[in-house]
Amino acid sequence: MTTVKNALVVLEVFIAVALMAGILLQTPKATGLGGTIGGGDGGLGGGYRTRRGLERQIYFTTWVLVVAFLVVSLANIYVNTHAK
Repeated sequence: MTTVKNALVVLEVFIAVALMAGILLQTPKATGLGGTIGGGDGGLGGGYRTRRGLERQIYFTTWVLVVAFLVVSLANIYVNTHAK
């Protein structure tokens, strides 16, 4: 049982690091304080645009990592509460 606990902790740390990298690699929709409030780049879109190519792949991969992190975290909680 100790091996499973250690494996889950290592997997959780690995996914957490990959998740942070995925979030940091994404390009913001609107940069700067004006973009945060709603100014954007001055175009008609107001900072909204569609994701394409690598940006779209990073976005979906980040969501997969979010789900994987949630599953591993719940498994880690389950194993730790039911350990003897």
